[in-house]
Amino acid sequence: MASQPTPASQTISETAKVEGGPAKGSLSADMQSQVGKTQNFEHAAQEVGQKMQQNPASVSSEDAAYLKSREARATGQANPPKDSISADAERLASVNEGATKSTTRPIDPIEQSAIDRADNFQKTAENVTSKMANEPERVTKEDADQLHSREQRAFGNTSKGGIASQAQSLAAENEKKGTA
Repeated sequence: MASQPTPASQTISETAKVEGGPAKGSLSADMQSQVGKTQNFEHAAQEVGQKMQQNPASVSSEDAAYLKSREARATGQANPPKDSISADAERLASVNEGATKSTTRPIDPIEQSAIDRADNFQKTAENVTSKMANEPERVTKEDADQLHSREQRAFGNTSKGGIASQAQSLAAENEKKGTA
C-alpha cells in the first residue's frame, strides 16, 4: 500500500528538481556550512579571546577584523552586537593602536549622545566641585540644580550623597544664610 505524498515531501521534491539534485542533500549542505561557520567563529573567538586575556596589548585591528568576520558569518549579522567578543576586540585594538572611534567606524548617534551627556555632567561637576572647594558660599541653587539635571541625564539617576546632593545641601544652607 503506497502512501500519498505530503505537501512537505512534494515541496522537497520540487526543490530538488529546481536545484538539480536531492533537496535533502542541499539542506544537509546548508546545515554543514552553518556548522562550519559556527566552528570557525568559535575557533577565532578562542584564539583572539586568549590573546585578549593573556596579552591584551598585543590585540591588533587585524585580530579584531578576523574575529568580526567570523562572527558575522556565523550569526548572519554584518555588524555583531555591541556586547559581542568581536566588539570588545575592536575596542581593545583601537586603544592599542591609539586610534579614535571616529577613524575606525562612525559612532552610533545613540552612543554619541550618551558620551556627550557624560561629558556635560563631568564638566559641570568640575565647575561646581571647584566652586564648592574654593568659594562654598557662592554655590547657588541654580548650580546644584544644573548639576543634578546633568547627572540625571547622563546616568538615569543621581547618587544619594553624591556631588549633586552635596551641592544642593550647600546651596540650601547658602540660601538660608543669604550668601548665595
